[in-house]
Amino acid sequence: MLVALLYLALGGTYLLVVPLILFFYLQKRWYVASSFERAFMYFMVFFFFPGLFALSPFLNFRPKRRQIEA
Repeated sequence: MLVALLYLALGGTYLLVVPLILFFYLQKRWYVASSFERAFMYFMVFFFFPGLFALSPFLNFRPKRRQIEA
């Protein structure tokens, strides 16, 4: 029973918790990241792709509409 709970906790962390934190991190730092940080971002997206793919239909991080003043 303990092993099953451990698998469930690790799987939930890998598929839900870390990708959710990664989504918010990417949203905040995407346009201001250095080259090393951007390479780290790409690695994290590659490593946590199943969780990001599972959460992507529910999260919408499109850029905000700009207000153009004339």
